[in-house]
Amino acid sequence: CIDKEDPKKQGKDVCGYPLSIFFIVVNEFCERFSYYGMRAVLVLYFKYFLQWDEDLATSIYHTFVALCYLTPILGAIVADSWLGKFKTIIYLSIVYTIGQVAMAVSAVHDITDSNRDGTPDNMTFHVALSMVGLFLIALGTGGIKPCVAAFGGDQFSEHQDKQRRTFFSVFYLCINGGSLLSTIITPILRGQECGIYSQQKCYSLAFGVPAALMVVALVVFIVGSGMYYKAEPEGNIMLDVCKCIGFAIKNRYRHRSNQYPRRQHWMDWAEEKYDKLLIAQIKMVLKVLFLYIPLPMFWTLFDQKGSRWTLQATTMNGYFGTLVIQPDQMQTFNPILILTLVPIMDSVIYPLIKKCGFNFTPLKRMTVGMFLAAMAFVCAALVQVEIDKTLPVFPSASQSQLKLLNMGSSAVTVNLPGNEPLTLNAAQASDKYFTFETETIIVSVGSPVMTQTIFLKRKSRQTLLIPSVISDEWLLTQDLTSKPEQGNNEIRFVNGMNMPVNVTTSAVDLGLIEPFYYSTYSTIKNGETKFSLLSGSQSCEYIKDFGFGGSYTFFIPRTFVFGPNCQDSITVVEDIEPNSVHMALQIPQYFFITAGEVMFSVTGLEFSYSQAPSNMKAVLQAGWLFTVAIGNFIVLIVAEIAKLPNKWAEYVLFASLLVLVCIIFSTMAYFYTYIDPSEIEDQFSKKVDDDEDDKDKREKTEIKMVRRDSAESDDDSYKQSNM
Repeated sequence: CIDKEDPKKQGKDVCGYPLSIFFIVVNEFCERFSYYGMRAVLVLYFKYFLQWDEDLATSIYHTFVALCYLTPILGAIVADSWLGKFKTIIYLSIVYTIGQVAMAVSAVHDITDSNRDGTPDNMTFHVALSMVGLFLIALGTGGIKPCVAAFGGDQFSEHQDKQRRTFFSVFYLCINGGSLLSTIITPILRGQECGIYSQQKCYSLAFGVPAALMVVALVVFIVGSGMYYKAEPEGNIMLDVCKCIGFAIKNRYRHRSNQYPRRQHWMDWAEEKYDKLLIAQIKMVLKVLFLYIPLPMFWTLFDQKGSRWTLQATTMNGYFGTLVIQPDQMQTFNPILILTLVPIMDSVIYPLIKKCGFNFTPLKRMTVGMFLAAMAFVCAALVQVEIDKTLPVFPSASQSQLKLLNMGSSAVTVNLPGNEPLTLNAAQASDKYFTFETETIIVSVGSPVMTQTIFLKRKSRQTLLIPSVISDEWLLTQDLTSKPEQGNNEIRFVNGMNMPVNVTTSAVDLGLIEPFYYSTYSTIKNGETKFSLLSGSQSCEYIKDFGFGGSYTFFIPRTFVFGPNCQDSITVVEDIEPNSVHMALQIPQYFFITAGEVMFSVTGLEFSYSQAPSNMKAVLQAGWLFTVAIGNFIVLIVAEIAKLPNKWAEYVLFASLLVLVCIIFSTMAYFYTYIDPSEIEDQFSKKVDDDEDDKDKREKTEIKMVRRDSAESDDDSYKQSNM
């Protein structure tokens, strides 16, 4: 039943809180889990499922994030001017849910995998469906972003200020909680293998769970429908602000001639149509928005933790003791550090700085936050330099690379053009690949010397299998020319015995390998793998512990003997070194970027709200979100214009740009004068009251004068009548 005295009391109170807010809190947690869970694996989905290169994957990722921060402006206008918050949340949540389901369906590779090889045959279908899904998600998540928190605040009565503050604390805790859990769980789901006909990385499950959570969020919100206080739309202040600014510009243009006197501020040209108080409030907002101009550069760096940094982590070692961290799980450090650093900053760092006598104003904090973000990218560049040291140098378009493997039971000496004579022990391979600029080389082996002309392929790596009998056929294998993707390992076996061998594992079957021949590459996940080698009635169990991103050739020598000690007889040739730079090296850059976020973002919103009139908070919120969107677009522009060959150089470029912007912002902040909006508003209110008092006095004076004139007129007429 509805309380006539308090229309906001639609239902019961629980512990002093409206029951309706519990539905809103659960809805927010599920929605944030859905959004951040999907976003955590998105860039890897682009690269490994849709087979896009890193630059395209990064570009589309940041375009999506930018849209997510542009649509809140649209959502706020629709809610305040047309549908109201409740209907806007319902309708856009339905759109949001459809988008999440579309993303989950787009990641099912079996839909178009007609030949059942694990790779979609019609990639256009998957790309189109995923792009439609992402557009709907951006429209949904952005559209409801400005509505849910405000709708929750509407549920409280005027006397429930304390409960309202607690609600907002719990509300933002749910945002970070949903973000934290989703960035832990969805990468684990992505790392599983699933499929109807073939087993592949389970992106469909990683997107499906967030889709299910969004369905739960929608259902929970609808269930609480009867308990909500639903305020009617009252118009959007942003539209009024835009109209006022537009009129001022148009009016100024109409009166651009020198014959018209200048006005103190260009917004004063709106006085003919708009209230002076509104104009003064807009002036205060514009003063803050002017400071926003350099801010997008911070978000340019900040949001790359979900794109470039995640891709960087794919080339690193994720073993933390017995725990294996997925590349996209490194983003988890951000919400963990936020929950840790916010209370430390507020309770320890800021009071300590104040105690030291340093006036650490909000704008100074924001400047330091930008500098910390730049330092984060310097750290990322240093990590990338270490990674680059471990990456193999693959042949260019004009080069060929060759490795040697001695399949014999005795040492041989090999002569390669342009190189010193190389001695290869029995069942051993050369330590490195030899690079040649020509396609044809002459190789001399043994004593007496046996010479062969070898034809190499440009832009490829090959291994020359030198047989135990030099006069037999020499084989060339085709090796990998890129690092294995997604942290997997690529392995093959070379059979040096005179009998066929069947090699299998629990995950893959390498098949029957003929004598003096080799298998094709097979993909093996990180961790311990047991190989079963079978030849007739003889068997061997070979166990190997794999890291991330390595390529190996296992050589079964001519002298191989089946039995319990067979493992020691197999030669392991490391063609591509596994990832050796540890993911823990990314922790400093996550620390700096999160510390920068706490000092920049939290302080920035606090500063903006303190400098804006009470009815203009929404305008500044829209401006703040707009800077995030622009920052993500800058990533695309800089990456496309720069076209730097080295990733570390790109990190340094972004860090340098932010330092430059930091200097500009600090200069702007130096000349900024802090104001008290309420004091200015009070002055205008007092001026309006004084004007009204003056008006009343003038009206009273005019009435008295009219009465006196009337009296004098009556007296004259009386005199005239007497005369």
